[in-house]
Amino acid sequence: MTLKIERLSGKRRTQIRLSGAFRSEHLDQVRAEIEGGGPRVALDLEEVDLVDVEGVRFLNACEAEGISVLRCSPYIREWMSREQGRPKGSTHKRNKGQARLEDEDGKHL
Repeated sequence: MTLKIERLSGKRRTQIRLSGAFRSEHLDQVRAEIEGGGPRVALDLEEVDLVDVEGVRFLNACEAEGISVLRCSPYIREWMSREQGRPKGSTHKRNKGQARLEDEDGKHL
C-alpha cells in the first residue's frame, strides 16, 4: 500500500491530505510538503488507514510545532496519546516482577 499526498491551499491555511499507509519512508516527503505549505499548515488524515510508530511520533512532533492534525482515526489518536506518555527511546516495558537477563558470569544483558 502506498501513500497519496495532496496539497489543498486555501485563504487561511494549507491542508495536506494523506491517503493510504503512512510509514517512516514517507516522512521526508510529508515534511517537504509541510515546509512548502506556508505558515499555516494542517495535516488531514481522514483517509489514512495504516500508520507505523515513526509516523505516530512524527504526528506528535507536528502537533508540538503547532501543525494541526485533522480528522484522525480514533486508533491513531489513541496511539499518539500513548506515545506522548512513553519515555523517549522506550519501546518495551518490563514487568515489575520480571527478572533481568544475566549471562553465566552474572553480568546483565
